[in-house]
Amino acid sequence: MTDNHSASHEAGTQRHRLEGPQKHIIVFVLSMVLTIIAFAAVASGDLNKMFVIFLLLGMAIVQVFAQLAFWMHMKDRGHLFPIIGIVGGAFVVVMLVALALLWTWW
Repeated sequence: MTDNHSASHEAGTQRHRLEGPQKHIIVFVLSMVLTIIAFAAVASGDLNKMFVIFLLLGMAIVQVFAQLAFWMHMKDRGHLFPIIGIVGGAFVVVMLVALALLWTWW
């Protein structure tokens, strides 16, 4: 059993060594580009307000998934419970916002 455990640990270590910083650099550059585009869209003032809102929301969603996948390593195996927690928390937040809007506007 010890040999099996050490073999799986070595395989996991090997996989992390092969990953390297390339993907982290790509995600960092993607985050910077999305931030610059968001700043430019808001600072220009020439774009339609609803278009800017949807653009910002779309870029925020892309950035959240990129951050979770590469910086928080949610793409790796063994992260089921944190993913369930994040999805459950997001569901609770969406429901609370929807209920608050319903309560105040109705």
